[in-house]
Amino acid sequence: MKPDMLDKIKKAIKDAVKGDFYKHRFKDIDIDGINSKEDFEKLPFTDKKDLRDAYPLGLQAVPDEEIVRIHSSSGTTGTPVIIPYTKKDVEDWAVMFKRCYETAEITNLDRIHITPGYGLWTAGIGFQAGAELLGAMAIPMGPGNTEKQIKMMIDMKSTVLCATSSYALLLAEEIAKRGCKDEIHLKKGVIGSERWGEKMRKRIADELGVKLYDIYGLTEIYGPGIGMSCKYECGMHMWTDYIYFEIIDPKTGELLPEGEMGELVITTLCKEGAPLIRYRTHDLTRLMPGKCECGLDYPRIDTILGRSDDMVKVKGTIIYPSMVDSLLSTIDGVSSEYQIMIDHLFGKDILTLFFETSLEKGKKTKELEKTVEREFKAKIGITPVAKAVGMFELPRSEKKSNRVFDNRY
Repeated sequence: MKPDMLDKIKKAIKDAVKGDFYKHRFKDIDIDGINSKEDFEKLPFTDKKDLRDAYPLGLQAVPDEEIVRIHSSSGTTGTPVIIPYTKKDVEDWAVMFKRCYETAEITNLDRIHITPGYGLWTAGIGFQAGAELLGAMAIPMGPGNTEKQIKMMIDMKSTVLCATSSYALLLAEEIAKRGCKDEIHLKKGVIGSERWGEKMRKRIADELGVKLYDIYGLTEIYGPGIGMSCKYECGMHMWTDYIYFEIIDPKTGELLPEGEMGELVITTLCKEGAPLIRYRTHDLTRLMPGKCECGLDYPRIDTILGRSDDMVKVKGTIIYPSMVDSLLSTIDGVSSEYQIMIDHLFGKDILTLFFETSLEKGKKTKELEKTVEREFKAKIGITPVAKAVGMFELPRSEKKSNRVFDNRY
């Protein structure tokens, strides 16, 4: 860790303890005594439960009159997390987002079609603020109303699509069904909010005729826009003038060496409204070695593999959705879309894997099911019940796709 980075981190900690949450958490810590990377790594982690316990505004580290906006996590799995923003926080976020667009070689001549949600969720307004700072035309659609999305895409000659991978796929499929691909002017897609597999990526790119870029972020740390892939598709550059990140072993909390897969931990360096120190994102990735061909002097993390809390255990075998993505991408005839159902019946766990295929029901789909079961057993370790379904039979989402349904509890 360079001395200037340590100074930034110490300032961030001093800013954080102005709020009730960190004032209590770090009450016995001598911040001026943090003089090395090792000293910093002795600080406790912050987790989402801590943020929920601080509801509604326990994270706030500045007076009320300096807060200009709040955002929130969805709260679908418990108490929502409220993140307050100062004017500078909002401006810094827009600067980072503009940098994301520029990394994808998007310019002020582009027309940016924004489908992520607005409101308490951070996505839509982040995409818009970055586009406006860039000087590009923002088309703030928000999610849903696919008919209108496609009409506006055609009429406004949108060149960049911003979406979750699930909604980008849904739009691609609808455009193909309507036979209007020749009327679409899209050149690039900026995709975020959820992990997605190579087969899904290829389908979206091919069906929309676009080059795809991964954008990274989370509500607790500004929102999307703190990291972005470039045209070389070798990980996502992280804006380390605004954040400091570590990769840890999710079980032990120990720091992992470059190139080893682990959990991403983030410390904000400039955030005023709700600074976070050593925040466990639960996103699984690794620090990419070497410098990128694009020349950007920002370190890269790999495409998100999944989440440490997405893991399920079936018959003693640990399974991540990304493992299923990788497996299905190697089997011809299997689409990118699948769902896993886990049940406990007659005293044992049963994993059913539904996957889409364009093959007609019959002998060929039965053979394909056997192939999927055999490959799943060989590469993941247990035998599922594989069920082939027709294309478009599995549900599509305007937000994030839920692929694993664990009915055992």
